[in-house]
Amino acid sequence: MKNNRKQILTGFLETVEGISDKEYQRRVWIRGEGPECDDFDETCCHFFHEGGGILEKYKDFGITDGQYQLLYQFRDKFRAFSSINDWPAEFIDTPEWEKITEMAKEVLKAFNYQKPPR
Repeated sequence: MKNNRKQILTGFLETVEGISDKEYQRRVWIRGEGPECDDFDETCCHFFHEGGGILEKYKDFGITDGQYQLLYQFRDKFRAFSSINDWPAEFIDTPEWEKITEMAKEVLKAFNYQKPPR
């Protein structure tokens, strides 16, 4: 079961990594170039679905209180942003989105996330 939680957390952090990477967003979300098949709506669905379970039982995932607080704050900011924005081409270069991508980078750093080689 512990291995399953690690996979869930890793998949979730991959979603956060996509939120942190504007070049990925331009290439995949806006231009629809692969090889990934993803969009902003799918990212939001995955983030909130997986993230909710992870935050609810964060201790079971080996998440520290500091990581939890950062992730909780990020979730709230991302939720507020995504509730009023849904078209990446319109928001990708806004200061508000820049704050979201920077927070995503902070989350990845707090979790010592390393992007898997492609």
